[in-house]
Amino acid sequence: MTPAARRVPRAVMVREGLLAALPALLTVALLLLATQPAYDTLLRNGNGWSPYAYQGLAQDVQASQVARLDPTLGDEERQEIRDRALSSAGNPAQFTALATVEGYGDARLARVERLLRENTPASLAAAAREAVRLNAQAGSYAGETGVAYLRALQDMRRALIFTAFVTGLLSMFLTGRALLLWRAERDRRAHREARQREALSLASHELRRPLQALMLASDLLRHADTPEQRQHLLALIEDSAAQLASRADLTRLNDLYLDVTLRAARTDLRPLLGRFAGGRVSVHLPEEPVSWVVDPGRVRQIVENLVENALKYTPGPVGVTLRMRAGQPEITVRDHGPGLSPELRRRVFLPYERGPRGLADGQGLGLSLVRRYARAHGGDVTLEDAQGGGTLARVTLGEPPLVDAGEGRG
Repeated sequence: MTPAARRVPRAVMVREGLLAALPALLTVALLLLATQPAYDTLLRNGNGWSPYAYQGLAQDVQASQVARLDPTLGDEERQEIRDRALSSAGNPAQFTALATVEGYGDARLARVERLLRENTPASLAAAAREAVRLNAQAGSYAGETGVAYLRALQDMRRALIFTAFVTGLLSMFLTGRALLLWRAERDRRAHREARQREALSLASHELRRPLQALMLASDLLRHADTPEQRQHLLALIEDSAAQLASRADLTRLNDLYLDVTLRAARTDLRPLLGRFAGGRVSVHLPEEPVSWVVDPGRVRQIVENLVENALKYTPGPVGVTLRMRAGQPEITVRDHGPGLSPELRRRVFLPYERGPRGLADGQGLGLSLVRRYARAHGGDVTLEDAQGGGTLARVTLGEPPLVDAGEGRG
């Protein structure tokens, strides 16, 4: 795979980047919303507001009243205490939230100042009472402000807990999503590697026969006595080499053995099957040509595997028959062995499932490949009990669903 093919699409990178940043963005947004009420309360009520100025005013006015009635104090000391009270009452800037505090009752700071300036025993007593009431109003306001602060802090606490809960759930979701994506990618990679191994195993299985035939023909060619023998062996070597090239195309392993793509052409099936005659194998062909759209190389592999299994697992003769049935070609391979149990007949088409004798040199891939090729041709393969004993493998060929005429006969 080229670096360009492995490059992650830009849209996917943007999406994953936004998802990764989502918990942080959500946390910031929720925290801003959570702290806004407390911030508004501070702005509305004053940052660090306290009734100390009002308490000081009440103390100064009361001190001025007491000083006027105290015979032990001189005139200068009384004047100094009175000036301090007047200074406190005459400086509204030091009384934060004055308008709000005065809204909590009838006491007014200006009235306290006016009564102090009158400087009579009655006015000083009235000023003291007015300052005390103003201080009480400030205390009421401070109490409500404290409640508002507490409520805002409680709301912020709940909002922070909610924020932590939501961002925690989102982080768990994104972590779980990342794990699922990782697992899916791991499974895809494992599946891809398993398919590659399966393709290589099937290729190795199908290369055995032409390679063995090539080696045997090469050995026999050294001892050939006549030109006819040499010509026959050379033809066998050429055919084996062509089969090796057809079955070992590394660029088409997937098309050859997994998602089978046929290179089909209209072919007379009789010569394909006639080459299997010899030794324990007898071939029965119709007199008329049987022309059908097939991939010749794959049909040859179907029959090769069935004949090889019949010869491997049974000691008797093997018969191969071609005929037309219900308007479609049918190939049967019959042996005279002990047969197969119904359970084994169901299992032998599974990859790596071996026959009843479990021969050590078999891989259990032949029949699974036969069924794959037969179904790629629009047909199927079945195993059944033959009359008189043995097993009959029946292959039907339909119309191939995918036809690529780019290759000639295999």
